[in-house]
Amino acid sequence: MKVGCIGLGDIAQKAYLPVLGMLPGVELHVQTRTPATLARVADSLHLAPAQRHADLDSLLARDLDAAFVHAPTAAHPEIVTRLLQEGVATYVDKPLAYELADSERLVALAEERDTSLAVGFNRRFAPGYAQCAEHPRELILMQKNRVGLPEEPRAMILDDFIHVVDTLRFLVPGQVDDVTVRARVEDGLLHHVVLQLAGDGFTALGVMNRLSGSNEEILEVSGQDTKRQVVNLAETVDHKGQPTVRRRGDWVPVARQRGIEQAVLAFLDAVRAGRVLSARDALATHELCERVVGAVLERSGAV
Repeated sequence: MKVGCIGLGDIAQKAYLPVLGMLPGVELHVQTRTPATLARVADSLHLAPAQRHADLDSLLARDLDAAFVHAPTAAHPEIVTRLLQEGVATYVDKPLAYELADSERLVALAEERDTSLAVGFNRRFAPGYAQCAEHPRELILMQKNRVGLPEEPRAMILDDFIHVVDTLRFLVPGQVDDVTVRARVEDGLLHHVVLQLAGDGFTALGVMNRLSGSNEEILEVSGQDTKRQVVNLAETVDHKGQPTVRRRGDWVPVARQRGIEQAVLAFLDAVRAGRVLSARDALATHELCERVVGAVLERSGAV
């Protein structure tokens, strides 16, 4: 199987290439427009010259079976369009695009070409989060906070808060009947945002504070007098009277802990089996993010 990786930045090097570079039966090809990065990364993976590509045309000439897109978000629409037009099963790091219209167009193109399109919502595959789907979930609370990183609203929501939005959508136990957004914007920068999703018998809260004083990610699900808490995707605490703590094993790779390895394998297994993956559910997350962006901009007086 010939697999391409487009964009060799931080997330590709830390999370995806260590997985792709070790898979049996995968002929890995990498592409970036930065010569020094291409040489360094390809050398570290012991890739032959024919597996190194300075442009997308060269990569597509290798007749790929699948591709992983980790280029900057602004470049996603053009790159993903080319891949889908060539019939290449495509996994793209979130988000599909900054603008909802572009995301809608890409999903429609994938369906028109009968080609797989998957979005990298790895938290759905992270063991701690996936196990929460089996726990009572009358109340869901997810916080993903940062230190000193207020940002322009659309970029912050689509590049980062989207993980919170998708995780809440993944875990809510029923139909969402009410959506509420609260936010603080100063000088055009989003400081914090709170999303509430509510339905029959459940409430889900997603929080991101970019001036929190701590880089942290905490998920809590509770119901029927029990609570499960996952801290930084590595430590799970079950509360039922007395707390019980389970920590990530010393030898568990970070890519497995964060669900990236499982997401990669699920995508490539589908490609091998000839199953076409739909991005319609991922598009629903993008639609909800667009709703959050609109509410934030309205509150800030930008619209």
